Amino acid sequence: MDINTRIATRLSTLRKSRQLSLEALAEKCAVSRSMISLIERGQSSPTAVVLEKLATGLGVPLAALFEAPAQEPGHLLRASDQLQWRDPQSGYIRRNVSPSGAQSAVQVVEVHFPAGASVAYETSSRDARVDQQVWMLAGRMDIHVGEQAYALEIGDCLAFQLDRPIRFHNPHDEPARYAVIIVTDAYR
Repeated sequence: MDINTRIATRLSTLRKSRQLSLEALAEKCAVSRSMISLIERGQSSPTAVVLEKLATGLGVPLAALFEAPAQEPGHLLRASDQLQWRDPQSGYIRRNVSPSGAQSAVQVVEVHFPAGASVAYETSSRDARVDQQVWMLAGRMDIHVGEQAYALEIGDCLAFQLDRPIRFHNPHDEPARYAVIIVTDAYR
């Protein structure tokens, strides 16, 4: 299954499990009904910003939209089986490292963020609390959480709750690489 098909399947499954029509989800997340329909049919490659709006409307972390169908507990997800997704707008690449469907409170994502790229999420609070930590593995990044700005360098780790707008920006000449650790209250 390619990444756009996986996103399409997950979005449709999550929307239906919450008994939301296309119209109801569109209203909750400020993404048009037609765009949601195109994504669910695999006919659109959505940006990270659109996916974050959908995740917020569904009350899940962004990583949940990339999950594969549930696996057995203790499932090993080999690096070669971890699908990558490239944001068509910024060019950043994300890879869900954690095995899908484990119903774990923790998810790990690896991100490669190009030099000069920027992504701004209009994140707001969700039904379940979602905490995130960004651990810099290479390069440098500027991250704004609400009104607070942080300049991260290799080895730095920033923890915050996903309940306000967040902006990731790499104003430097070198790409950045970082791990994102996500903890969701719904599974605690």
